[in-house]
Amino acid sequence: MYTHPKLTAFTGALEALFHEVDEALEEKWGDRFSPHPNRPKRGETGNPEADGLFELAPDFTPGIGSERGRGYIVSLRIATLEPVQPALFEAFMEEAAQQIREKLPRYFPDRNLEVVRDGKRFKIIGNFSLGDA
Repeated sequence: MYTHPKLTAFTGALEALFHEVDEALEEKWGDRFSPHPNRPKRGETGNPEADGLFELAPDFTPGIGSERGRGYIVSLRIATLEPVQPALFEAFMEEAAQQIREKLPRYFPDRNLEVVRDGKRFKIIGNFSLGDA
């Protein structure tokens, strides 16, 4: 299957951005809750989404039914059996969104991307054009 080389580069940069933010969340809040017993400890896998307390990932959406249209949902999961108060979960989401917002220009200097609220979630919107191959 052919994958556009610019799409490969874009998704690689997006993944690196989310991994950096995931690591920062783990550093600051990773001991706030006990991780799920079946979840590997932080740093035990090659992918920060798969270990530690937080799972932070971009999920593309075509934006059908959304006021903001297509983009990448900032998907955050806290891998614990302990109850997480909604206000605290919201604080984690806000912090993740703020860090992504601050780091976007470094990872995507030639694109006009922004992090916005879209309903109960945050989403990265803007120029996702791949141009010519």
